[in-house]
Amino acid sequence: MAKYVCTVCGYVYDEEAGDTDNGIKAGTKFSELPDDWTCPLCSVPKEQFEIQE
Repeated sequence: MAKYVCTVCGYVYDEEAGDTDNGIKAGTKFSELPDDWTCPLCSVPKEQFEIQE
């Protein structure tokens, strides 16, 4: 499972943890997030995220 970081605010989306506060189950891959999902901290679209190395 990978982690993706918001290039604007630094929020990390962890596929293993999901985003349960916003209805995204643990284990949800970043590619499976809805197209309208946005960063929970700064509201930018998922296109603003990069995979964390």
